[in-house]
Amino acid sequence: MSYSPTPPRELDDGLVERLADQSPVLLRHTARYAEELAEYREREARLSERDDDENHEERPDDLPDDVPSKATITVKEINDNRYYWQWREGDKIRSKYKGPVNSNE
Repeated sequence: MSYSPTPPRELDDGLVERLADQSPVLLRHTARYAEELAEYREREARLSERDDDENHEERPDDLPDDVPSKATITVKEINDNRYYWQWREGDKIRSKYKGPVNSNE
């Protein structure tokens, strides 16, 4: 008897069938993309909520001059660096390296 994982009920049957036909390499690429897409959408939602909030906090002391006050801190690996200011400019998400990750923050 061989083991086959049970897909989450929330997944569309057509998507489950298409995934079942893919190679392990393509499934890993798909999983990586799905994780990055989820992070992107969560970040977009946070930035959108912050844009909608009329009571923006004062500019943090450690915020660089070229980073808008609406920027948020995001732990994301880009070019082997983790810990970024991120903000929205039109349809794009901008990032600026802040420094190494501090587990206390």
